[in-house]
Amino acid sequence: MDWGTLAGTALGAILGVSTTLLAERSRWHRENSARERAVKQQLYAEYLGALSLTTHRLRDLKRDAGLTREDRMKQAGEILGSTNAYHLRYQMLIIAPQGLGDDADQAFMRIRDLRDRFDGADIANDPEWPSAMSAVREALDSLRRAMRSDLTSD
Repeated sequence: MDWGTLAGTALGAILGVSTTLLAERSRWHRENSARERAVKQQLYAEYLGALSLTTHRLRDLKRDAGLTREDRMKQAGEILGSTNAYHLRYQMLIIAPQGLGDDADQAFMRIRDLRDRFDGADIANDPEWPSAMSAVREALDSLRRAMRSDLTSD
């Protein structure tokens, strides 16, 4: 038996298996990154949608002149809960990178501050409403920029 032939065959088999394993690992990594990006993209869109819907509904509630203060307070609390923002917030805090999670939490807190404005005596004439809305817009803009950056950094 020729040892050279046997060594060449063994080396060829080792190289072939190694190359196949490396190619499979690379393909798995690409597919895993694509799945992770898709999950993030879906979550980010849902979270922004929930926050925007909450803001829109609170703004509409402020304009509704036919409600009592107690009714507005009750509806304001229900609005934040009904848009799934709480649930999505916790998903964001788990999945998103730390800085983006902080931005997500900050945007949520600004909207919660907006909701809390309904606890005041007369929301229809609240002099702080414009600044609260401005804080919400700034927080949402910052969150959108952070989300875009995270999705394009991969």
